[in-house]
Amino acid sequence: MMTEIDFTIRFFCLLLIALFVFSGLSMAEESEVSPDTLEKMMEKLRPLHKKLNKPGPGDWLSIHREQGQTFREYLRCRPVTPRGERSVIYVQPLGDFTRTQRLIVTLTADFMARYFNVPVKIKEDLPLSLIPAKARRTHPTWGMKQILSTYVLGSVLKPRLSGDAAAYNAFTSSDLWPGRGWNFVFGQASIRERVGVWSIYRNGDPDKNPADFRFCLLRTMKTATHETGHMFSMLHCILYQCNMCGSNHREESDRRPIFLCS
Repeated sequence: MMTEIDFTIRFFCLLLIALFVFSGLSMAEESEVSPDTLEKMMEKLRPLHKKLNKPGPGDWLSIHREQGQTFREYLRCRPVTPRGERSVIYVQPLGDFTRTQRLIVTLTADFMARYFNVPVKIKEDLPLSLIPAKARRTHPTWGMKQILSTYVLGSVLKPRLSGDAAAYNAFTSSDLWPGRGWNFVFGQASIRERVGVWSIYRNGDPDKNPADFRFCLLRTMKTATHETGHMFSMLHCILYQCNMCGSNHREESDRRPIFLCS
């Protein structure tokens, strides 16, 4: 049985591998490393990763048809990456936070800087009053108040996108929903426009006890890095247990690793 120490060592080894591969992707056009060389590196890493099981009822791939994305397809799409003047990831707090939730924001931003190997800066808070009534609702069944994620992307973030932003992420404690036909989303991001939003609402109560704090932090880091991966033109993974897999519910999201696959 894998001990906590074994798991921690394996986790950080895989994270370092993922960082190495991602850095290689973003520098491929600017260095001597060719796509062929990177593919050979990734092939050596493939045995470290577990393939996805057949999706269960209600899982993401049982409901959503996904085409996946190979390394060559990623290169051909001319991906958005941190390069040149656009080299900073910005985190935008939106709305109110408890002191502990604020710490989750700070630690998540620090983790993102290590994960993507670029500077991450936290901007001054924006008030939730920026979200008009037309972009709010009370969930018809569950009763919680929600804000429209697409409004945050298009009307709050996009007009404020600075010229040095590799990515501009809003972080909120409010629940999110993306529009008609959806109950909620953990987060949402644009594949091309460098904006994204993620929520702590469904990640548990970090004030409850130290274990719940760590669990909330892990969930938040997963969502933040997953959505930022989309902002760097990564599609959902459909082959391996990977941070870029889609998740349709909390149990499925908790199964996903925080590291990227080969």
